[in-house]
Amino acid sequence: MTQIPPTLPLRALFDAQHHASRAQIDVPLALRRDRLSRLKALIDQHGSALSDAVQADFGVRSRQLTEVADFFVLRAAIGQLHKELPRWMKPQRVATPLYLKPARALIQRQPLGVVGVIGPWNYPLQLTLGPAATALAAGNRVMLKPSELTPHSSALMASLVHAAFSADEFSVVLGGADVAHEFASLPFDHLFFTGSTAVGRKVAAAAAVNLTPTTLELGGKSPCIVDASCHLDEAAVKIAHGKLLNAGQTCIAPDYVLLPRGQEAAFEQAYTAAVARLFPSIAGNPDYAAIVSDRHQARLEALLGEAAAQGARVVDVAPRGTTGKASTARQMNPTLVFDPVPGLRLLDEEIFGPILPVLTYDSLDEAIKRINAGARPLALYWFGTNTAARDRVMANTVSGGVSINDTLMHVAHENLPFGGVGESGWGAYHGETGFLRFTQQKPVLVQSRFSMGHLFYPPYGPRFDQVMGLLKRWL
Repeated sequence: MTQIPPTLPLRALFDAQHHASRAQIDVPLALRRDRLSRLKALIDQHGSALSDAVQADFGVRSRQLTEVADFFVLRAAIGQLHKELPRWMKPQRVATPLYLKPARALIQRQPLGVVGVIGPWNYPLQLTLGPAATALAAGNRVMLKPSELTPHSSALMASLVHAAFSADEFSVVLGGADVAHEFASLPFDHLFFTGSTAVGRKVAAAAAVNLTPTTLELGGKSPCIVDASCHLDEAAVKIAHGKLLNAGQTCIAPDYVLLPRGQEAAFEQAYTAAVARLFPSIAGNPDYAAIVSDRHQARLEALLGEAAAQGARVVDVAPRGTTGKASTARQMNPTLVFDPVPGLRLLDEEIFGPILPVLTYDSLDEAIKRINAGARPLALYWFGTNTAARDRVMANTVSGGVSINDTLMHVAHENLPFGGVGESGWGAYHGETGFLRFTQQKPVLVQSRFSMGHLFYPPYGPRFDQVMGLLKRWL
């Protein structure tokens, strides 16, 4: 491997990767698979240490939570990439129209070059190494900037990556907001960002200076519609799981529930029972993650305080004996908020915590109108058995992705593209969609010696008019 120190200044590190990408445009299957194998070995051999680092970053976050929410998804993605690469890399034959025959045409799939990845803190392994793995599979060089809010896992990941890869193949850059801005300003061949909508705007603006194509995986207000036909007890467990995984610090967590009016008490009872089933205790329970920082917890408490001051009914649904002030470990109790008034930050901002507002509706049209009045969400969830109502929601709303009678699970399906729409982001990845996101699909026309293209050459005259007349009738 080329001995290029990963501690090079940011621009020099980019230049090294850029030069390497141009020196080896055709990246063979064996090398791509080797890079994936090295990444998988990194996870397999150092998974426990990485889980401990994530635990140290959060304060409370069990190894099992990191295993299912980070490593499981990563292993599935790497496995699919390794298996499908031979098929995905092949040139794709496309049909040729009659007027261009006997030429033939194909689409050649090539690496873009150097891909930048800016990752978030909430799933600090899956949402960094996942896009990086896909970009490597597509034959690219990768520079990764993880979040400064998870310093232990970011530093360990950097050390492990730099031990397994040459810096001109795959490198990790550490630093805060100033480094992130400089990183986003580099002239990458593609820049991939996961994070908030507010920061996504800044990333897009920085990338636009270089006309760098971007993929933005953002967040937003993901609704959960409970239909009148829904079995509340069954739905509540899945809603609670989707909301409270990682203590709600998930971009596709249900951000609010739309509930048929009159079912408030039943939903409160079902959700409370679901929380107790999933998390028999809160404080000290390693399966219930802590809020990542004091600043983030203070923001969540301020959202609750504002809602209560404006007359909302705030219900702490932690199991009996664990209610009260949030623990010193920042394990914030699950909370329902009924009757929130318009204008609350709780209804306007992505929550990113274990708080679930409950809004009531009198008709399905009212619920659909409420969703469409806001920005298009990253995810939408629907619970019920009435297929006609389900189909009306699907036909009349636009979102990044959907799970029916469940939450979160569409993101685990590697053959489904994952991404947002509008303010929840643009571009998608996972599976072949992700491979193509990091691939230049180069159209190639192979002309035949028997081509009749000369019929379209000037000087134009009666023969040209006759040919065009025939083509007009045929087209």
